[in-house]
Amino acid sequence: MLRPLTSALRLLRPWKPLQTRGCASDGAARGREIQVRALEGPDQALSPAGITEILMNRPRARNALGNVFVRELLEALAQLREDRQVRVLLFRSAVKGVFCAGADLKEREQMSEAEVEVFVQRLRGMMTEIAPSTRLGTQNKKGEQKAAFPAPTIAALDGFALGGGLELALACDLRVAASTAVMGLIETTRGLLPGAGGTQRLPRCLGVALAKELIFTGRRLSGTQAQVLGLVNHAVAQNEEGNAAYHRARALAQEILPQAPIAVRLSKVAIDRGMEVDIASGMAIEGICYAQNIPTQDRLEGMAAFREKRPPKFVGK
Repeated sequence: MLRPLTSALRLLRPWKPLQTRGCASDGAARGREIQVRALEGPDQALSPAGITEILMNRPRARNALGNVFVRELLEALAQLREDRQVRVLLFRSAVKGVFCAGADLKEREQMSEAEVEVFVQRLRGMMTEIAPSTRLGTQNKKGEQKAAFPAPTIAALDGFALGGGLELALACDLRVAASTAVMGLIETTRGLLPGAGGTQRLPRCLGVALAKELIFTGRRLSGTQAQVLGLVNHAVAQNEEGNAAYHRARALAQEILPQAPIAVRLSKVAIDRGMEVDIASGMAIEGICYAQNIPTQDRLEGMAAFREKRPPKFVGK
């Protein structure tokens, strides 16, 4: 119980804004496999801060998880974690027809066994930067449980999400898929097994028996099938541009955006940590999170807005 409680208490550390924010249109960013873009216009008009996108851009390898891809994504997550302007983080692909094809097997084939082990550990570390689990032993150097990415995360699956690609989506809080998207933990069909937390996260989404069936068989699911099973939150008909899931994910992000950001991220801590402990410990975690929310300006603003029958204006303080 102590580690989840310590993790919750660490939320008292304030977020610090980035001095500069990456943009997909920046010249230096165009060649990067991971690009970061803060949305502008109507998305930002709802509140002082808004939606940030991580754009996966490795077309020749179908966004396969290679060394450069993983390094750049880790760098982006480390910076965005400290940016208080990020209220929702959206993962999407710049490659039509694919979210992420999973591990870069061509690259991995050139690695020694020792190098493969090191890379898989880095890959697991990347996933736990988004959503750590006490069951995966994700503690920092001080022995404290690593906190999940503070803001809600959404994966927009407009195409193939296989193996590690689906595991990346599973690490996110919410998932939106095109009905024609194809997803599955297919590692056993390649003589492998899920190595980035899939064996932990898929059972939490689907239950143990169904998760075992999908992993043992390497079965692929459409976006529609995934929604029926509860693997994704929403499945939408694909459009001609091939980005229907992205548009639905943005709409979902815009629903989150006006809400009190501190209350949202503390709710995320209470849910994530509460799921991994007994009910008494979960109630204690919820109590700590609630106590941190009591002195916030946003809580007072919410009550004042209710009393005055007007929309609240949350500022994240």
